[in-house]
Amino acid sequence: MSRVPVRPSVAALPAYQAGARPSGRLVYKLSSNELPFPPLPGVLAAVEGAAADANRYPRQMADELTAAIALFHGVETGGVAVGAGAIALLGYALAAFVEPGDQVIYGWRSFEAYPILAGVAGAEAVGVPLTDTGQLDLGSMSAAITPTTRAILVCSPNNPTGPAVRRDEFDRFMAVVPTDVLVVLDEAYVDFVTDSAAVNSFEALGRYSNLLTMRTFSKAYGLAGLRVGYAVGRPRLIEAIRAVARPFEVSAMAELAAIYSLQMQEAMAQRVRQVVETRTVTFQDLVAQGWRVPEPQGNFVWLELGADAVPFAGACQRAGLLVRPFPGEGVRVSIGEPVAAERFLEVAATWV
Repeated sequence: MSRVPVRPSVAALPAYQAGARPSGRLVYKLSSNELPFPPLPGVLAAVEGAAADANRYPRQMADELTAAIALFHGVETGGVAVGAGAIALLGYALAAFVEPGDQVIYGWRSFEAYPILAGVAGAEAVGVPLTDTGQLDLGSMSAAITPTTRAILVCSPNNPTGPAVRRDEFDRFMAVVPTDVLVVLDEAYVDFVTDSAAVNSFEALGRYSNLLTMRTFSKAYGLAGLRVGYAVGRPRLIEAIRAVARPFEVSAMAELAAIYSLQMQEAMAQRVRQVVETRTVTFQDLVAQGWRVPEPQGNFVWLELGADAVPFAGACQRAGLLVRPFPGEGVRVSIGEPVAAERFLEVAATWV
């Protein structure tokens, strides 16, 4: 037996639980917040072309994609870092700015990678409970700040519950956060937001020097399998992220796919509208059935089921639906094909 000691903080890490995958008979996969559509037009051809050079290394830091993102958002290239999904960039941000023993604050429940990444960094993970309506409690999060707090993670819309942070509450929050504390606004689902009062990081980046935004091509752009995300912030923050990032992390295929996807805004927006329409109908029907559902602003809905979370997920699976249970808490259901949403509503109607 190996006697090599494992870091205690690593041994104590919770395991990341990915959404279930289909196996055997036909089922609808509503467990990972993926789009039900294939990549956007032109993307597959770009990937096939790039695959011919798979014997060559890609660009070290995905420079062409970095420039395309900077142009798209109207920021300087020095303010953009690209990585293998937003989750990789978040890990780099904690590695760059958080020392072992520092605190990392986030709402809970939220994206389950947060306590894992904080633990990998050797930090103390501080999860602040959500409100009764499934929203981040920014007031309590700011009250949890101590002299050892070095980063706060704000997920908007919050995964898995769905509500987005409002612009006014975010500004009040930032007004009391010390400027030496990094704030990461995780906007993986921002393209699905329809609340006009929701915060948008590109309105705030110019005002707050300690703010980073994280976005991804995995959701609205439908490139989950290629793993591309990006961070935007002040060049000083981005330089630190690039300093700890792994070189050649984004493949040439992923880089080209993301570049082509950025050029297909109308096609992407049309798909997002379809998802939002199905989300709206699903939300309204759940409320009509008697469910108390947090206002969804991502491509998913949340049912607070407590001890019934796993049994409910089992009922969905028997109906040909894979959903994401959080034992003892609730179930997150991705918005996919309309027929899948109808089948989900049929199951939900029997559990009110």
